[in-house]
Formats: sequence, C-alpha cells, structure tokens
Amino acid sequence: MQMETNFAYIDENYKRIVDAMEEAKAKYRKPTDEITLMAVTKTVAPEAVNHAISCGIHTLGENRVQEYLSKKDFYAKDAKVHFIGHLQTNKVKYIIEDMELIHSVDSIKLASEIDRHAARVNKVQDILIEVNVGGEESKSGIAPDQLEELLWQAGQLSHVHVRGLMTIPPVEGDEKFLYKMQQLYLDISSKKMDNIDMEILSMGMSGDFATAIRYGSTLVRIGTALFGARNYQK
Repeated sequence: MQMETNFAYIDENYKRIVDAMEEAKAKYRKPTDEITLMAVTKTVAPEAVNHAISCGIHTLGENRVQEYLSKKDFYAKDAKVHFIGHLQTNKVKYIIEDMELIHSVDSIKLASEIDRHAARVNKVQDILIEVNVGGEESKSGIAPDQLEELLWQAGQLSHVHVRGLMTIPPVEGDEKFLYKMQQLYLDISSKKMDNIDMEILSMGMSGDFATAIRYGSTLVRIGTALFGARNYQK
C-alpha cells in the first residue's frame, strides 16, 4: 500500500502533530493564540488530502500550479487553499480565483501581476511576503534589509492585501533564523504602513514546527510528517 493512501498512518501522524503543537503552545504561547496547521499536498493523492481534511485540517498548501490544476476538482470543497511555492508571473492567472492566500511573494513585479489579475476577477488577494532569512542563493525570498521597501511598494496596490510574512529557514540552521524572523515580524508589526496587516507569520515545517511555534509562528506547513516521505520525481 502506498503511504499516501494509508489512512490509519495519516490518522496517527495527525494526532502526533496536533499533540506536539499543543505542547509547544502550552509552553511558549498564550492560550488565546491561534496556530493554523496546513497540509502541504505536493505529490499527495487527492484521496489522502481529503482524508487529512476529514481529520480536521482545513488549510491546504500547494507548491506547483500545474499539479494543483490537475487535482483541485477532486478536493473537498470546504478546504481553504494557499499557494506556497515559487510562483512565476505567467502562472498567476491560473490560480488567482482559487487562492485564499499566496505565501511566496518576493518582488514588486510578482505583487503587481497578482494585483492586475485580482482586479480582473474583482477580488482583493491576500498575500504574504516571503523573506530569505538565511540569505541562501538557492532559495526565493526578499532579503531582510529590502523587506520594508517591498512592503511599502506592495501597500500601494489596490487589489492585494499584505497579511504577514513567510520564510523557509536554512535546513541546517539553528534557532537564530527563527528568532531573527520573529524580530523582523514584530518590528514591521510596530510600524504603521498602508494596506499592511501583520497577522500571519508562516514559519515551520515538518522538522521544526514546534520550535517555530516557540518563535511566534501562526501557521505551520506540514507535509512529510503528515503524509510520509514522498517521491518528488513523480
């Protein structure tokens, strides 16, 4: 049996993840803090995704436009879909109507293209600004010292609304990157900027979500820990 369709396996993982999230929240956060668990669905079969939704996960994270388009009609209709992968400007038009939130905005060029297509479909698209907190050449994201300028530029657009920040810290990094991201988030939150609301800090994945919660994450993106190791060559 493939890992993606082993529902009992997903049930066990879901319970383990929720328990770990609750433990981290009890240790480091206020009882009123809300922390969203997102299921990252790259290469995962729709029936496995829908089982995760039935467990209580209501937010899905999509990495690839083409894969999302091939699976979206099979997903349970009550799930909220976020786009978390690198988004090319020429692919915005294919997902603009479906996405509750786009996490991976790292340039005014991309923000402007989202704004243009959002205007076309008569919506205001919520976005997060992706920050390359570790300064890694292999990763997307705005440099921390360029963040405020991009936020100001994005704030001038009438059909996008910045709701917070997203990051993927270095895999081999330590807690200093999560701490740095928390401080960036708090610094921006303290400033009054048009059309900018710091409500979401999307930070933490399968290997570090409990630590990310310690450093203020409001949304953790879990794939492998929920669905098992996946074949990304498929």
